[in-house]
Amino acid sequence: MLATQLNGMVTSGEINLNCIIQLNRYVCNTVQGDKKVIIILELMVLKSGADVGQRIGDPQPFDISKNIPAPITQPAEQAHQPSTSVQHNTQNVVASPSRITHPVKPAHQPSTSVQHSTQNVVASPARITQPVQPAHQPSTSVQRNSQKRSASPVRSQMGKNIHPIDSLTPYRNKWTIRARVTVKSDIRNWSNSRGEGRLFSVEFLDESGEIRATGFNQQLDKFYDILGVNKVYYVSGGTIKPANKQFNKLDHDFELTFNWMTEITNCEDDEALPTMQFSFIPISEIPNAENDAIVDVIGVCKEFGDIQMKIIRSSGRELEMRELQIVDDSNTEVTLTLWGKQAENFDGSQYPIIAFKRLKVSDFNGKTLSMIHSSSYQINPDINEAHRLKNWYENGGHQQDITMISIQRGSTGTGGVGLDFKTFAEAKHENLGAMDAPDYYSVKASVVFLRRENCIYTACPSDGCNKKVKDMMNGVFRCEKCNIDYNNFKWRFILSANLADATDNNWVTIFNDQVETLLGITANELGEMRESDSDKFEKVFSDANFKDYKMKLRVKMETFNDELRLKSTVVALEPIKPVTDNKRLISEIKQMAGLA
Repeated sequence: MLATQLNGMVTSGEINLNCIIQLNRYVCNTVQGDKKVIIILELMVLKSGADVGQRIGDPQPFDISKNIPAPITQPAEQAHQPSTSVQHNTQNVVASPSRITHPVKPAHQPSTSVQHSTQNVVASPARITQPVQPAHQPSTSVQRNSQKRSASPVRSQMGKNIHPIDSLTPYRNKWTIRARVTVKSDIRNWSNSRGEGRLFSVEFLDESGEIRATGFNQQLDKFYDILGVNKVYYVSGGTIKPANKQFNKLDHDFELTFNWMTEITNCEDDEALPTMQFSFIPISEIPNAENDAIVDVIGVCKEFGDIQMKIIRSSGRELEMRELQIVDDSNTEVTLTLWGKQAENFDGSQYPIIAFKRLKVSDFNGKTLSMIHSSSYQINPDINEAHRLKNWYENGGHQQDITMISIQRGSTGTGGVGLDFKTFAEAKHENLGAMDAPDYYSVKASVVFLRRENCIYTACPSDGCNKKVKDMMNGVFRCEKCNIDYNNFKWRFILSANLADATDNNWVTIFNDQVETLLGITANELGEMRESDSDKFEKVFSDANFKDYKMKLRVKMETFNDELRLKSTVVALEPIKPVTDNKRLISEIKQMAGLA
């Protein structure tokens, strides 16, 4: 039988009737008791059927139930000369074209049938020299004595026969792989005419290749929490079937499905196995990629947006999404979208280097990238490309002129002020924030007025909860969100301010971290100052007026008292840096003049 990857040689006519082939790799399995099946994995056509012209000799089907004649003995002095007839080999005649020398065998001990060899093996055209053996000891097969190839099992320290991933086929009955988990998907729901349920998938990697495995329902409950990314496991049992290339982008022709026979155990010895493999392309080459192409990219996360809810048209369900701005040393920037748990758990603070595997290229809004169910990423990986990129960005890369290949309605969120500068008048003219999703843009503006009333509030002291606490008037402060009573609280800012540039002005809301940058004082310090020294309290606000800042604004239409109002929120704030800002202005002037 031919492996799936060789079917093209038949359809193209390269393999035809009476052609002579050389088997480079194959698997020999025992099925239905004593039936032998050979699956050819690699072969070479030595002579076409047209050149041979006819069948050679009178080959007969191999019948293991019939007695096999004893091999012809040779004189001892000829023990190291090549055999002149394949019939001298007592094994299956489809074995690889190895060069075999036969041993001296005494004449009165019974030969042993090929049935004694029951292991699944892969033979190769290795040159085999058998040692001199006593007369008529059990004859060993060519496959057992051939040198180990990538498809041969290897015995682990725990006594397991380990098979390489690239040797797995539907015709292999018992197998165990030792592999590293490189990708683990979120739990997904499925529904069709046969019912509904849940599933997840993982990708295993060893020295020979990668294979995808999927678990449904009971197997999901059993294995989902056991399997962790970058950990190594022994995996045995499961259904091997042809890979669905619509969803499976790996090179392997087959994929696994966990079933009731599947066993997964931890493997402590993981040093010998490779980690996730990448094939990075520069971001500048993404415009040349076709729509729906799958690519690997590494870049610096310049900015990352807030979590948004997106309704998926195909299923009608809501899903979390987050947009990032990624830049690399080709001085090119692209928008990248995360989905689901990956979006929810993402932290892009401190401008991390991120290596992405299997991103989907889209023509939506220029050229953009998106994570799919088989995508994964690593933050600040210990690889040469990441170290090179970090050195570039920290040594002037962040100040260079950047080409944007994605079309945006404003920038995409937090992480930095960004480069998409607009005036207040331009933002109003473009109706930013009028759609369902929020828009982002950067502006250079002056602080005109700061509203002091209700600029700070008493917040829950627990980490991650910033809700306002209720003073119970007995020294206790209650947080309704946490449903806990506390003996103390912490101060937090929420400040309303009026900003102005040369074209217009705008009321904005500024939260704790940005207000601390603006006022140069912490919320706790200002809260104590309000109680103890009102003059100093007022001076903090007056000193902050009429100073210029670069800010990133999030704008979105919201309903207040049954009226639609455009709410503007400051999500990033930085003092003016003359050198950096002058470079930006020069770049914009060149672009307007067509000199960029």
